Amino acid sequence: MVRFDDLQVFVRAADLGSLSAAARVMDMSPAVASAALKRLEAQLGARLLARSTRSLRLTAEGQGFLDYARKALGSLEEGRRLLSRGQDQVSGVLQLSAPSDFGRNVLLPWLDEFQREHPQLTVRLLLGDRIADLFRQPVDIALRYGEPEDSSLVALPVAADNRRVLCASPAYLARAGEPHQLEQLLQHNCLLYMLGTRVHDHWRFDDGKRETGLTVSGDRFSDDADVVRLWALAGAGIAYKSWLDVSADVQAGRLKVLMPERVGERAPLNMLCAHRAQLSKPVKLLRDMLSERCAERALRR
Repeated sequence: MVRFDDLQVFVRAADLGSLSAAARVMDMSPAVASAALKRLEAQLGARLLARSTRSLRLTAEGQGFLDYARKALGSLEEGRRLLSRGQDQVSGVLQLSAPSDFGRNVLLPWLDEFQREHPQLTVRLLLGDRIADLFRQPVDIALRYGEPEDSSLVALPVAADNRRVLCASPAYLARAGEPHQLEQLLQHNCLLYMLGTRVHDHWRFDDGKRETGLTVSGDRFSDDADVVRLWALAGAGIAYKSWLDVSADVQAGRLKVLMPERVGERAPLNMLCAHRAQLSKPVKLLRDMLSERCAERALRR
């Protein structure tokens, strides 16, 4: 399906005679604009613009398609104005991606509450820990831990101060003993998370004076962060998890934070989108709600 914003990039570039100028007008990076045009051309199976380092011109196919693109954008804009008149309710389809653990155990009840407040809204939720390709996957926004590696993405902070914590179940600590120094982690079974082929076995901490890191080991690895949490709950070992993911378990006594004086590495939660045109009213309202809920769960030291 041809995307509305891809058509906008094509028409603006044709009008301005420059893809970079179209990107500036639409408040997006040249890379995002180029990806949008390539995606549109791939979907249509035709080259619309002939591009070089210094010039841009319409191909014959592009010239023929331009009028249809203008009419389509005009019809969509008129429809959008019609819907907006006298309609303040939040509606439509919100497509988002979220990490597996956070999505299943934290986000789901918040989304239920959000939809009760906005019953005309439909939510499509994709769960997974891999970084969603926001230029190709059918999602409007993605919630992800850590700083985005792609500088062309728009990143809005949701829980900027979130950190990782060491935690284990009371049953595991009763059986294996509770570590009180970082070096003692080397004698414990550590539950390891992996993303792709990379295993996150180097855990970093801060005591307020200096940062310390060590490489741990264990007998269990998973590329699903929720599985790591479930292993910790089952007493299989020690996990190094985002506080947002385990805060409810800690508060209920199912997990215990170890060495709380050691500050774990930052795990900021951000809302990512390809460009600001995707920051619709539902997205902004959801971000406000998530920021408020995450603040309520913030780690207190």
